[in-house]
Parts: sequence; C-alpha cells; structure tokens
Amino acid sequence: MGHNSAAPVPRWSEWAPLGLEHRFTATSFAETLDGGQAFRWRWQPEPAAWQGVFGEHVVQLRLAVDAGLHFRAATPVPLAQVALHHYLAMAPQLEAALARLPASSDPALAASLAACPGLILLRQPFAETLLGFILSSTKRIPQIRQLCDTLASRFGPELAPGIHGLPSWAALATVGELELRRCALGFRARYVHETAGFLATHPGWLERVEALPYPEAKAELTTLPGVGEKVADCVLLFGAGRLEAFPVDVWILKTLAARYGLAGWGPAQLAQFGRVHFGPLAGLAQQYLFASARADARK
Repeated sequence: MGHNSAAPVPRWSEWAPLGLEHRFTATSFAETLDGGQAFRWRWQPEPAAWQGVFGEHVVQLRLAVDAGLHFRAATPVPLAQVALHHYLAMAPQLEAALARLPASSDPALAASLAACPGLILLRQPFAETLLGFILSSTKRIPQIRQLCDTLASRFGPELAPGIHGLPSWAALATVGELELRRCALGFRARYVHETAGFLATHPGWLERVEALPYPEAKAELTTLPGVGEKVADCVLLFGAGRLEAFPVDVWILKTLAARYGLAGWGPAQLAQFGRVHFGPLAGLAQQYLFASARADARK
C-alpha cells in the first residue's frame, strides 16, 4: 500500500541581523513587501516572518524588538545578505529622499507620508519585475501572486527544497502559449509568450533598456506585448530604480481626483501631473498615495 511522502522542507540558516539602517513599522513593512510592488512575498505565521523569493534567493525577514530587520536564508547566506541590501537599498536613503518631496506645501501628500512611516520602494530584478507586471493586468495582488507561484512551480528553477524561482524569459520562450493558458493566465498568456519570443531573438535587450534614461526606457518597454504606460512605469519604478516614473492605476486615479481635484483627467495627463508636481521622486510619492488610498478603503 502506497503512502504520501512528506513535503520537502527548506534548510534555513540561523536568524541574524540584516545590518540595515532603517526602521519599519509592521504596517510599512507589510506594505513594502506585499503592497503591489512585488508578488513573491507571503506572511508565514510560523515563524512570524515574511518569506520571499527573488532572483536566486529564498529568504525570510522579520522585525526585531527594536524594529530593525533580521533575516535567514534557505540559499547561500552571504549572497542572500548582499542581495537583500540591494533589494532594500532605498531604506538608508529614505529620510533624505522624503525631504525632497513637496510635503510642506502639499497637505494630501503630508498626510499620506504620515500614514505609513518607513515605506520604501524595492529594487527588484528587472526581468522578474517585467513578468510580474505583465501578469498584473486586471488582477488583484493575491491573484498576481498566485500566477507567479504557478509559473515558478511549473517552469522555474528549484532554489531550495520545494521552493522555485520565477522562470527566466529564456525558459518561457520554450513554453507554448496553450501551456501558459493552462496556468490560468488567460489573455496574458499571449503577452508572456510573445514577449518571451521577442526577448529570445533580441539577446541583451532587457539589460540595454534597464540602463536607458527614463523616457527612452519607457518608450522601448511599451513596444512589448501587454506593456502599456502603467505597466512600463511600474517596471521602471520597482525594477530599475527610475524614481521619476509615476504609475497611474485605479487607486491613483481616484486619489488624484479626490485629493487634488483632478476628476476627469486621463492616465497620461495624471502621470505628467505627478512627474511635474512631485518632481524627480514622483514614484516615491505615488507609492505613499497608493498605500494611503488602500488603507482608507480597508477602513
């Protein structure tokens, strides 16, 4: 008589301080990791930590008593620690960045900053960010997370026992559109399939675009299937550190209408308003407005 084998269990390192000069609140920590910037973080009640997968790394993060970050990894620890410092690189620069925003003359922005102290923008692997936001079209965050997990488990590399990374675009180029549709991607299957095919025949294209100035990078990204202006702005903001990018989704549309009197403005007009009004760090302002709008809706 057969029996079910136990699920594979990752081997975690010991908990250690990350050594990052930053203080999150529980709210801003959750909003940073699971507020729509990235889609591969999950809260683990045991051991009361956030578990994330990015690049070649599998990590858990938790807030210590002093609100500093501790981490452990199921992949090589020294590499994971360096990668986390890059991933969370805005943290030690946050106060200086916030000081450059026009909060003193903008009560709506000031209120949003006060509502989620410590929120930062992530710097994710560019290729993964592109995949996540192509999958994001008309989906909510838990649904996007599920699509990412499905693609990882089906086509991605196993990074630790039972935990898979997202597939590379080269790997996705070998997967047929019908097979992608079987992963519940719906119309997004064509976007992923065609983008993977394009990138397979244009080696180095993503690396070149990541290094371009913001306007040129955005123009290039929007030539890809399934990448409109909002998706391009998200990819550049969260995957390339282009802080002038100002993604306009339904939350920002409503927020700018209600708090700034911009009802009836289109997404392109609002994105231009954001870049002009908030300046070179418009994307940081956008994330605080986004978080505030979602918090208000939950109330």
